[in-house]
Amino acid sequence: MELKAAKELLHIQGWMSRVDEIVRRSKEAYLADDLLQEAGDSLMMKLGEAANRLSRLNVLAPDGIDWALAVANRNFIIHQYDEINRELTWLTLSRDLPEWEVSLEGLFGEAEGVLDDAG
Repeated sequence: MELKAAKELLHIQGWMSRVDEIVRRSKEAYLADDLLQEAGDSLMMKLGEAANRLSRLNVLAPDGIDWALAVANRNFIIHQYDEINRELTWLTLSRDLPEWEVSLEGLFGEAEGVLDDAG
């Protein structure tokens, strides 16, 4: 694994912990709080950009993850921000991204090894 890919994966790992923080606060808190919504949007945009970079670095997405779908989600949030459905963004944050975290565990471990070797 290239060092650039390892760094992207570890960024994703960090952002997943932020997603977990949002989800722990509850759906009701998310739907009532514009700042939590903006934070969730920002995380999904970052994840989409990281997915784009990983795809360009030829990192194969593990089962349950589609880099192109993450990129499409990023683009939608950026360009159709006035059409965002908060029920759908909550589902992405609370259901889809925790599944990503599980699917990416092996790559996270590999990325940590690459950075340890580079350090």
